[in-house]
Amino acid sequence: MGLSKRERTIVLITIIVVGALVADKLVRAPLANRLGQLKSERQELTDQVAKAKNLFERKNQQERKWKTSLSEGLQSDAEAEGRVAKALDKWAEDARLTLTSVRPDRLAGGDKGLKEILFVVAGKGSLDAVAWFLYQVETSELPIKVKYMQLGSTSEAGSNMSMELRLSTLYLAAGEKSSQKQSQPKPKETNNEEQLL
Repeated sequence: MGLSKRERTIVLITIIVVGALVADKLVRAPLANRLGQLKSERQELTDQVAKAKNLFERKNQQERKWKTSLSEGLQSDAEAEGRVAKALDKWAEDARLTLTSVRPDRLAGGDKGLKEILFVVAGKGSLDAVAWFLYQVETSELPIKVKYMQLGSTSEAGSNMSMELRLSTLYLAAGEKSSQKQSQPKPKETNNEEQLL
């Protein structure tokens, strides 16, 4: 039994459509999915490469900054104490803050590497003066950080503030002789803490 021309055309079109659907399900859809996965993987890898490049650039910048800090930084305990004390006086003057006490305390530590000096600072002034003083401490080029801070109001309105800070600074240890110097306690200055409260 032979198929008419019209039937052959319908069968051929049906086979082509079914073949196209099968090819779509078995070939094109998996390829499209895989292509989408590859694109997302490529984007992730590109992001990782960009992050890695950024990390290496920051590493190089930080190494240069660290070397500069070491070469121009605080090389001894006396230099560290002097530079920080001068900076505190300058910042207090700029902020119109009255410092009532600045007391350095050397902390005992290892014989090599970086050493730490703790500064106990007390002062009085307006809220703006205290805020400006703290801003200057936090944005300083010196290796200094605030370890402890206590603020109090000396007036009902809160316009006059008292503050006590414990600041930490680092300096490069000079070897064995620095540990001998640190074992001798430094005489402490008188402190007007009752006046601050």
